[in-house]
Amino acid sequence: MEDHVEDDLQKALRMSMQYEPPEPKRSKDSPMEESPEVKNRRLQRELMAAAAEKRMAASASAAVAKSGGSSSGSVAKSVCLGGSEVKSEKVDECEPMVKEEKSSGEELALEQAHQLFSMVFGNEVSKGILAQWSNQGIRFSPDEETSMGLVQHEGGPCGVLAAIQAFVLKYLLFFPQELVKDGSKTPIISVSKRLQETQDSATNIFGSLTEETKSRALVRSMGEILFLCGNNNSATIASLKVLDHEIEGKDQSTKDEIVARSLDGLSIESGGDLQKALKVTTFTSLSSAMQRLEEIIPIFRSRMGALLFLLSALLSRGLETVQADRDDPTQPLVTAPFGHASQEIVNLLLSGMAVANVFDGKMDLGGGMFVKGILTPVEVGFLTLLESLNFCKVGQSLKSPKWPIWVIGSESHYTVLFALDPRVQEENEFESRETTIRRAFDAQDQSGGGGFISVEGFHQVLKDANVNLPADKVNNLCSSGFIVWSEFWQVLLDLDKSLGGLKDSTGLMGKKVFDLYHFNGIAKSVLGGSGGETPVQRPRLTKLRVSVPPRWTPEEFMANVSLPGSSSGSGGGDGSGTKDAMAEVSKPEPAQHAPLVDCIRTRWARAVCNWEGDPPSIV
Repeated sequence: MEDHVEDDLQKALRMSMQYEPPEPKRSKDSPMEESPEVKNRRLQRELMAAAAEKRMAASASAAVAKSGGSSSGSVAKSVCLGGSEVKSEKVDECEPMVKEEKSSGEELALEQAHQLFSMVFGNEVSKGILAQWSNQGIRFSPDEETSMGLVQHEGGPCGVLAAIQAFVLKYLLFFPQELVKDGSKTPIISVSKRLQETQDSATNIFGSLTEETKSRALVRSMGEILFLCGNNNSATIASLKVLDHEIEGKDQSTKDEIVARSLDGLSIESGGDLQKALKVTTFTSLSSAMQRLEEIIPIFRSRMGALLFLLSALLSRGLETVQADRDDPTQPLVTAPFGHASQEIVNLLLSGMAVANVFDGKMDLGGGMFVKGILTPVEVGFLTLLESLNFCKVGQSLKSPKWPIWVIGSESHYTVLFALDPRVQEENEFESRETTIRRAFDAQDQSGGGGFISVEGFHQVLKDANVNLPADKVNNLCSSGFIVWSEFWQVLLDLDKSLGGLKDSTGLMGKKVFDLYHFNGIAKSVLGGSGGETPVQRPRLTKLRVSVPPRWTPEEFMANVSLPGSSSGSGGGDGSGTKDAMAEVSKPEPAQHAPLVDCIRTRWARAVCNWEGDPPSIV
């Protein structure tokens, strides 16, 4: 049998090396096509040679196994590490060693590349929008005050940057231990606690963060988002065809220079361009994905970074699944005419699903048609100016995320709002009761967040929220055939707590005072320098003092009605503590207004905000 195999191998090798007349040289200017005969002969030689080499390798392996020893020939083996297959070879000493590319990834199929490009940009995208998305890296601000923030130079990709920024803040503020590379067990004080427990300014504390700490926060954030998009099972990372060994072992500035040179002249204007430029790698282990992100972070810092991350998120979710998430999959994810990130992009990065709506759950439109909102709790949330204008209703999932960090949406831009203390989201007795009733009401609201429900739905709300409303009030609310939230709310404020209402005789419940910070990553021209005449580009960080009045109706608060017992106090000798508290609430600082305040009031109704300097900008 072995003699027969050897004869076959030798015959195949002889056939693969048969003499053929040399083919004519082809100049680069005048390429010549192969004739069918020549092409067939060449393909036959290559196939025969490959078959011969494969069978010889198999014979060699069998011989080694039979002898039970090792061989000086090359023996390949494959190891699965974190979901990615890594190959290693034992190479003969007399053969030159070829450095193997790590996690080289795969090319996109041309059809998939066209589908991806069309999904993001559509079929009639302008060169201006393509330029916006091809010239925005994921980089931290060089300005000391905003050094924890990602800086934006181009309009359009702010939705991607703001979502990543929100997760970066989550790690910087609340998970400092995970940003220590050596795995030190020494407790580290978080940025959040440092800002709360010391008199140091946010500028000094954020400015003291090392580049390594911020980079690790960025890598962890990107990895978490991509695995969230992959249903926590896998993540796909889209990178550029830049050889890893070219940036391996170099310092950060050198890596950035190498990547920048490799992008010289690269433009993405079609699916074909994507197919030529990209390579993708899928990981089923979060640690392996983060290791890969850390290796190629210079590529995400490059001008293609924001686009690459968006493509990674879409591929992690799966293109068919993304289209199934959407209400109208025929429209591009990047909106015309200004190239802004759609709500579907932001929701994908925050919740893992590319849904177009911000309400909770699904809405039944009748006839078996549903539109999808946010189906699961989220780590960081979302608020929008559009809610204050009654264009939509943000659900509790996005309004009350696990951590007090929110992406803020306006008509044309995305920014980030955050608190240092998670307790700003804790509810007192009245707020908790309001949330329960509001959720029951929203569950019956089929108006797309319009704030009204049917009579049948209203009776279900009373049952679910355990509200025992007198018959005359029920009949009065139902007289028009539908129930409006604002009218129902006024009835609840006058209904005793024993009946499931919110009537509060003291007026003290609900008082809150806390700080919020707003970050706008877009670099805007501001005057700088000692003389103030040199314009510089920098993002902005604004601290806001937020007071939520204790009254439960705006009319009472604006009228500044004295609280019961204000002259005598209660329970504490002369009652001075009560008087001080009442004075603090009844005489708030003069309110300042900006569109951001309207967003904040969708989360904390009737909030009064104050800040120093220029008003915070959400555009």
